Amino acid sequence: MKIDRLIGIITTLQQKKNVTAPYLAEKFEVSRRTISRDIEDICKAGIPIVTSQGANGGISIMEGFTIDTTIFTEKELTSIFTGLKTLDSVSNSAAAENLAQKIGNNSAIKLADTMIIDLASYYKDDLAPKLETIKQAISETKRIAFHYCYNKGEADKLIDPYLIVFKWSDWYVFGFCMERRDFRMYKLRRLWDLQITDETFDVIDIPEEKKQFGFNMTDDYIITAVYDPSVKYRLVEEYGHTSFTELEDGRLYAQWGFTSQKGAVEWFLSFGNKVKILDPPEMIELMKSTLDSIKNLYES
Repeated sequence: MKIDRLIGIITTLQQKKNVTAPYLAEKFEVSRRTISRDIEDICKAGIPIVTSQGANGGISIMEGFTIDTTIFTEKELTSIFTGLKTLDSVSNSAAAENLAQKIGNNSAIKLADTMIIDLASYYKDDLAPKLETIKQAISETKRIAFHYCYNKGEADKLIDPYLIVFKWSDWYVFGFCMERRDFRMYKLRRLWDLQITDETFDVIDIPEEKKQFGFNMTDDYIITAVYDPSVKYRLVEEYGHTSFTELEDGRLYAQWGFTSQKGAVEWFLSFGNKVKILDPPEMIELMKSTLDSIKNLYES
């Protein structure tokens, strides 16, 4: 990643004072042309870099200009390493390890090792290639095509990719759907046959309301229910320890909002016989009919 390399170059210049472009190119495994562009970017960021020719020439930070060594404190480096390690969990690269070797600071590395965030869970082998493909498509402003499976069936999609989003404990690609002519979110676990097309697209501004992912999802369908004490851990986990009232008989009384009846039914069914819906009446009838259809499935 470029930001890793820029940080590494600045750190190297702080430590060695004067280095050559070939040295940096070899150290960071890039071309001299890339190093030249990196030096320009560092200058634009406000750090004056001087290049000189001759036997003692090279690249250095302008004499008299000092960088506060606390610009990257141990705490900040720890955050950088932790963030990179987290991204490494959904990548085939080893950005955290590579940057750690170039920058050093063993204390920060050890502190970063105290926190493990695995964003890939059990499907990294499938997720990592998708993320790399989408990142490439975004950087090249090329459309992507894929086959998608959702509650309405299956369909081939063609979109202009804008963002990779991790939300609601899952990964999505956010882009402009050519069929719908609007921005949409697609869950990466539901798509396959992902390909970058030869078609490029013109980047347009994303409407502010579209950046509010889930803005159209409301939870104003209120359902009242009582739960068996044995599932208290789930209520605490999903809604918090103050989200219900403990009744005299030990059962847990709660009144929550849901996005839809369908989603609510699936959620309540996951509790088996450990929950009873009290209100509204149509939700009770819907649960009864759903349970009857399940019973008929096994009796047929």
